[in-house]
Amino acid sequence: MIRHNHGVIVLEAGKRGGRPIIRGTRISVADILGWLSCGMTEQEIMSDFPEIKEADIRAALAFAADRERQILSAAE
Repeated sequence: MIRHNHGVIVLEAGKRGGRPIIRGTRISVADILGWLSCGMTEQEIMSDFPEIKEADIRAALAFAADRERQILSAAE
């Protein structure tokens, strides 16, 4: 298991095909990004998925931003 963002985001080979997920759940970073991009608010996400906390959503956003920075750095 690989941990990111203070252990909030984890990669586990047996869960969601090794995609980054919120620890202790099967909810992926991509799920959260997709919901936000479709217009769901953080409150709506937390209401629909009580296991998700505000810090988890922030960690997912930070993970995505870090990954984007890495891609941009590699392209330079």
